Amino acid sequence: MSTATYTVVGMTCGHCVNSVTEEVSQVPGVSDVAVDLPTGELTVSSESDVDEAAVRAAVEEAGYGLA
Repeated sequence: MSTATYTVVGMTCGHCVNSVTEEVSQVPGVSDVAVDLPTGELTVSSESDVDEAAVRAAVEEAGYGLA
């Protein structure tokens, strides 16, 4: 199992967290997503390494960015 941590910028509420979680969950290979609103921390778990560009694209699709 692989875990990667990113920092999401621009989130301000629970809806933001849900949007990021939903989009990143759709990235192929992702098995679990955890988002912490106060810190902006995004933790992505997967069976193998996940393409960071795919995670970035998913976060941007949700309307936010990675630091």
